Amino acid sequence: MLVPRQAVPALELPTLDHGPYALSAQKPMRATLVVFYRGLHCPICFKYLLELGRLREDFEKRGVEVIAISSDTQERARAMADKLGAPQLRVGYDLPLDVARAWGLYVSTSRGMTSIGIEEPALFSEPGVFIVQADGSLYYGAVQTMPFARPHFDELLGALDFAIAKDYPARGEYTGAV
Repeated sequence: MLVPRQAVPALELPTLDHGPYALSAQKPMRATLVVFYRGLHCPICFKYLLELGRLREDFEKRGVEVIAISSDTQERARAMADKLGAPQLRVGYDLPLDVARAWGLYVSTSRGMTSIGIEEPALFSEPGVFIVQADGSLYYGAVQTMPFARPHFDELLGALDFAIAKDYPARGEYTGAV
């Protein structure tokens, strides 16, 4: 389990149009929004990433860099990016599933063809959204076992505005006996 105010696991992978990505090498003013999505086969992911692409600049205005990541191959990630039509959205691919697990993501097995006629990969990670502070520590995290009921990006922007204005600390950091 990831713990707020503690370092997140290493995250290094290729991106489609922005070169190799290493979270530890990023220098955001405030934080990085890491959005793990299921992959090309997921119609909900497509709608979710459309919204992320639309709001990417709003996050960046707040000093928050954005990356969307899946365990899809380069070809499948490219197909998703082409469908999205958001060339400024950084898209990472080939997420190793052991790294997905280190981030606390759930892993699912294929159920074959999806409702949009695209085959699911044999194994893939379920969604997760994380805000990682510039120092590499976890600020916010949400993981899902299903493709639905994800955090809304407009609500995250409002939460960021509050957190920035009030210097609100990451919560959930206590790991002692209960």
